[in-house]
Amino acid sequence: MNWQERYIQRFYRGRPGWIDGTMEFHRMCSPYLSAKTRALEVGAGPENPTSEFLSRSAGTVVGLDVDPSVRNNRFLKEAYVYDGKTFPFPDRSFDVAVTDYAFEHVEDPRALCREVHRVLVPGGAFLFRTPNTFHYVSLFSRLFPDSISPWLRNRSSDHPVYPKYFRFNSKTTCRQVLFETGFSVTTLKLIEKEPSYGMRSPLLFLPMMVYERIVNSSALFQSLRANILCAAKKP
Repeated sequence: MNWQERYIQRFYRGRPGWIDGTMEFHRMCSPYLSAKTRALEVGAGPENPTSEFLSRSAGTVVGLDVDPSVRNNRFLKEAYVYDGKTFPFPDRSFDVAVTDYAFEHVEDPRALCREVHRVLVPGGAFLFRTPNTFHYVSLFSRLFPDSISPWLRNRSSDHPVYPKYFRFNSKTTCRQVLFETGFSVTTLKLIEKEPSYGMRSPLLFLPMMVYERIVNSSALFQSLRANILCAAKKP
């Protein structure tokens, strides 16, 4: 067992009740999904754990992305490439829309949210996870090239590099944009999990772990946590 596995087991997986960020996001999504659900994954990409989760939890999963690699996502029933502006679906086509780590790349979040609202049925849910613009990883990504991210995580790059805008990546902005585009927010919280960007060295991991402990110690520090989880509904 290498040091990364030992540290994750000792400081995270070994703690009672601990779950990772992806599982927490999926748990938030689960009540909105059933065998009859027609789900749209916006920014599905070539393959990801959320696509796999949706394929097990929803009746039909349709993927949408500006990148043609979405057609290689084996967990999707259908895959569509679009122009980044108008979704290629009629009004009220889906029960749920899900987005996982894509909004930091969206140049016009209001336009995207309007399209999500349009294709959802009344009462449909919009579920997403996105980085918090005030977290050190987001701030770091503005200052350094994207190629350094896989190095810090001690893994090879698993997706192409896309432009980052961070225009829908704070609690305040999420609430404002969702309200303006016709959604009501049912869940909006920030979470901080294991320091995945500290896997290059213990000298990175340990200070990041201390940061995680501090921002999770009180709700006063929630605005400094890594990720935003949100569930919103179309009335």
